[in-house]
Amino acid sequence: MSRRGILRILVLLPLIAVALFGYTKVMARLPLARPPAQAAQALLADHLVVSKADRKLYLMQDGQVMRSYDIAMGARWDEGAKQSEGDERTPEGDYRIDWRNPQSVAHLSLHISYPDAADQARAVQGGFDPGGNIMIHGLPNGWGAIGALHLSANWTDGCIAVTNSEMREIWARTPDGTPITIAAHWTPET
Repeated sequence: MSRRGILRILVLLPLIAVALFGYTKVMARLPLARPPAQAAQALLADHLVVSKADRKLYLMQDGQVMRSYDIAMGARWDEGAKQSEGDERTPEGDYRIDWRNPQSVAHLSLHISYPDAADQARAVQGGFDPGGNIMIHGLPNGWGAIGALHLSANWTDGCIAVTNSEMREIWARTPDGTPITIAAHWTPET
């Protein structure tokens, strides 16, 4: 490749990066998702379980797996439970789905009740902010076409990410108040 060709590439790369960043920022502000209706009672989960080691989210009903989903998590998910704001870890423990956001910057989102009292006490003792705003969500608005390719990396800041179509199903089948267990490793009973 000529020197001029290399120079063109070097000029284009930052321009492309700025354009992609701008696209992401604009799309994050647009309300793109219309949430699905709640599923019939027989299809509702009564518990969610996340197995971080297996990168799976399970919808449970009466102790049985109804459905499982491959997930992406925080970039440092394998370094233990979330400790502080910005550590890119996914929490571990027993929480609840305590509210939902249909206008999320990602395709729909269900909020996990992290930090709980124990998480907050640990943070106070350590002198740091435990972080928060941990969600189950779809892909960032405008990036839904990536689909399952997002699973090639753990890219969130500690959240649990699935594809947009999976998020719509989880949204419809998970009422507010549903318990969620996030474990380093969990295996369903067979």
